[in-house]
Amino acid sequence: MDKNKKTKNKEIDINNDFLLSSQIGGWVYILRSKKDGNLYIGSTNNLRKRFAEHNSGKVFSTKSRIPFELIYYEAYKAEEDARRREKNLKLRSKAFTQLKKRIKNSLFSN
Repeated sequence: MDKNKKTKNKEIDINNDFLLSSQIGGWVYILRSKKDGNLYIGSTNNLRKRFAEHNSGKVFSTKSRIPFELIYYEAYKAEEDARRREKNLKLRSKAFTQLKKRIKNSLFSN
């Protein structure tokens, strides 16, 4: 699997050590299934590891939808903040709708 995912304006490199530094305590991320095109919202304290777990079928809730591409992420210093943001996106459709509007080019790029 290609670790570099191209978007319209830039590349997302899941192995970039700067982005995955020890200063980051939590991540909120959005994956898109290449199988069915559906989105998955999650949070983690190790984005690289969690992305690999999703794509290797180790996550029960997503294993039938692999492979995935990472289309968006947010970094937080505190893991609690990332978990709160994930919950907000999952429970408040308005928040998720607004985010999807912000990242519409990433949602519809190949």
